[in-house]
Amino acid sequence: IGMNFYLEVAKLRAARLLWWRIMKSFEPKNPKSLMLRTHCQTSGWSLTEQDPFNNVVRTTVEAMAAVFGGTQSLHTNSFDEAIALPSEFSSRIARNTQLILQEETHITSVIDPWAGSYMMENLTQEMADKAWEIIQEVDAMGGMTKAVESGWAKLKIEAAAAEKQAKIDSGSDVIVGVNKYKLGKEDLVDVLMIDNDKVRESQVARLKDIKTKRDSKKVEAALEALTKAAEENTGNLLELAVQAIRLRATVGEVSDALEKVYGRHRADTQKVTGVYAAAYDSAEGWEKLKVEIAEFAKDFGRRPRVMIAKLGQDGHDRGAKVVATAFADLGFDVDIGPLFQTPEECARQAIENDVHALGVSTLAAGHKTLVPAIIAELKKQGADDIIVFVGGVIPRQDYDFLYEAGVKGIYGPGTPIPASAKDVLEQIRKSVKPD
Repeated sequence: IGMNFYLEVAKLRAARLLWWRIMKSFEPKNPKSLMLRTHCQTSGWSLTEQDPFNNVVRTTVEAMAAVFGGTQSLHTNSFDEAIALPSEFSSRIARNTQLILQEETHITSVIDPWAGSYMMENLTQEMADKAWEIIQEVDAMGGMTKAVESGWAKLKIEAAAAEKQAKIDSGSDVIVGVNKYKLGKEDLVDVLMIDNDKVRESQVARLKDIKTKRDSKKVEAALEALTKAAEENTGNLLELAVQAIRLRATVGEVSDALEKVYGRHRADTQKVTGVYAAAYDSAEGWEKLKVEIAEFAKDFGRRPRVMIAKLGQDGHDRGAKVVATAFADLGFDVDIGPLFQTPEECARQAIENDVHALGVSTLAAGHKTLVPAIIAELKKQGADDIIVFVGGVIPRQDYDFLYEAGVKGIYGPGTPIPASAKDVLEQIRKSVKPD
């Protein structure tokens, strides 16, 4: 649930209308099947690193939109999630935001309070009609699975994300504290600090303990039953997976049992082009940067080449794709690494693709472990001339640690992409010699 208040209310109302329309076609015996039940989460993307207490207001506004839209279940984000993992202090505020809306405001006492509003009814219908066009487009492809396999679904999302980011970077869409009404000086916020090594050691120890105490033969039989059901297309895979978990099989073992039959999904790494540039409403700075990139190509015999990577179990690649799209529109050659790469795999791809710079996008608090690991791996493979820059959710308290590890640039949430691109270009210029 984002910050466009009326649109978010209409989104849920339109979703219920479409659910009813689709379910009606199946002639359900129980009328409750026609009722959409939905869980909503306030937007993590709309949270800002700059002036972060503003995020309390943003989360409240988004939560209200969800309630007015008729959600059955709600998650409110903590104000510091653009900086680090939530602290106990910030989590309590997020929890109390829900309680205050539920217990003090009485807004939950009325079902669909926007019903009958000309503006809201019109917006709801317009949204439902446009969504229905997309649903029909997906059906024509053969269904959502086909749409995902082709990369169409991700490209649609990434195009919208790139367009929105360009409007923010150029200032046409206002983000308070980021591109307007900025603080002269940002104070550090106390954040939850995670020792990744200690967490990993603890988890490994717990897994070893569980595997020692469980009945291995029963676990093996349950996993074999799951694989067999997948092979023969019989039985209920969810039920069989739950049975295996109850016997203390791990999530990884259950995944492996199904992977034997289905393989493993690999997210498409293609990127949209032209979207960011078309929406970036600040032509002077944009064109100047494009000229500088063209001059680099003239001076060094090829365009600056960067790779954008995700490491470890961080599956959030929206920001990485937006950066890749914008850099490509500026004139960089851009490679994108697949999700869930190890530092070794990432270094190998960067070297094989002969990149000047490697950008690591991190949103899961793994930067203090994974970023030094990729720098060490590049050095080990004889490619320490590849500069490393980092973007994403990184507490300012960790900046010095990363710089000391060898990082050349750190770009937190709210950094205009042209500014980061200019800095990366300058860093590349320093690191390479003309032909």
